[in-house]
Amino acid sequence: MTGDPPSRRRVLTLCGGLLTAGLAGCGTRTGDGGGGDGGATDSTVSGGPTGETTSPVGTTPGERATGGTATATDGATGTPGDDSTVRARRVASGFAAPVGVEIPQPGRRFIVDQVGRVYLQDETGVRDEPFLDVTDRMVALDGYTEQGLLGLAFHPEFADNGRFFVRYSAPPREGTPGGYSHTFVLSEFRADPGARTADPDAERTLLEIAQPQGNHNAGAVAFGPDGYLYVATGDGGGANDRGNGHVEDWYDGVDGGNGQDVTENLLGSVLRIDVDSEDGDRNYAVPDDNPLVGEEGLDEQYAWGFRNPWRMSFGPAGRLFVADVGQGGWEEVDAVESGGNYGWNVREGTHCFGADECPAESPRGRPLRDPVVEYPHSGDPVSGIAVIGGYLYDGSEMPAFDGQYLFADWRAGGSLFAARERSNGLWPTRVVSVESNVEFGPNVLAFGRNPAGELFVATTAGTTPSGTDGVVFRLEASD
Repeated sequence: MTGDPPSRRRVLTLCGGLLTAGLAGCGTRTGDGGGGDGGATDSTVSGGPTGETTSPVGTTPGERATGGTATATDGATGTPGDDSTVRARRVASGFAAPVGVEIPQPGRRFIVDQVGRVYLQDETGVRDEPFLDVTDRMVALDGYTEQGLLGLAFHPEFADNGRFFVRYSAPPREGTPGGYSHTFVLSEFRADPGARTADPDAERTLLEIAQPQGNHNAGAVAFGPDGYLYVATGDGGGANDRGNGHVEDWYDGVDGGNGQDVTENLLGSVLRIDVDSEDGDRNYAVPDDNPLVGEEGLDEQYAWGFRNPWRMSFGPAGRLFVADVGQGGWEEVDAVESGGNYGWNVREGTHCFGADECPAESPRGRPLRDPVVEYPHSGDPVSGIAVIGGYLYDGSEMPAFDGQYLFADWRAGGSLFAARERSNGLWPTRVVSVESNVEFGPNVLAFGRNPAGELFVATTAGTTPSGTDGVVFRLEASD
């Protein structure tokens, strides 16, 4: 792994100095304005996260599953100031591939760069020295890849205990089967809550999962309002949820897979663990109310039936939203509940996958749950190839979007999407135009949220985790 290129260091120094002086030389305005994450302004440090490379791989899905609802998308556009337009203000740039924006405290914004570094942006700017660097324990990143440093979550009591958790891709470790790609690692680190750097040697590994292929790694980790850590895992990679490392499941309509299995591995799922307790030789415990505790299945499982959940978030009322990247035809966002089965690889969105007909429930009698949002890979204004999960908005700076789910597609081409909740069926979804005085995207990688509910978007112009074209924007009401 090479260090930062000289051009990146120069821009870092320039923008950091402007920040210290209270100027906005690398952006459009000084400060973050209202919203509670302090005076960190525009500054600089440094591909496609979760879909297939340049085009989706796999078969075209079959017909809509029995009982599915109509796709609720539209391409409404509007005038500035309404809920079809937002303004994006650049607040940090120069990343290789910013795949996470976490703001545990006002005035301290942490940006996750897929190449293996976490940068801190505060009143002094984004520093040349990263807050955390784990490049020396990751797989080598070469060209398009979905591996790397993929997730960061701060303990709810980080301000007191300094604990935080990262998810990264390591070379095969002891116990990883032969022929597998790499090892999923979830680790804990500690830092003084006010420090600008963390000790990379103070690592405590919580969880290792063998990954058959190099893609579909998911990567999001997030604490829920219950204080437990939620961990998203992909189905193991490849296409169709089958092949090396993909077990047999209960469904005979298609081969595979890990998405429907809850007994053999932890892939294709959302896990829920207690990082404040230990159980035997594990550095975590399992909450007693996890849905499979006392039943057949792995106790860490919280929900399953996912292909490649790329980013997840908790809404204002504690609801968990997970964006699951589709295969050949449909993208989806799920409102996830304990014990929920979200369909893959029996279904893709509300549609049967690889078959004309498919069951509506598993042999346990658990229904295959519909997403709240789905959109096609082509044909509609709301379309794309890899969904990027966002947040249910509850801030104050964009009142026109109150209560709406803002998200994107990796290749949305400079736009965002918004979905308006309704009680039954799929949520109506529309294109949201983005105003900015610098290029927005064209590829979106992640969203972030500050303690006041205001949103940030991480973008890149490239398709590989390299270079310095990754940018973080703050969303605001349009002029």
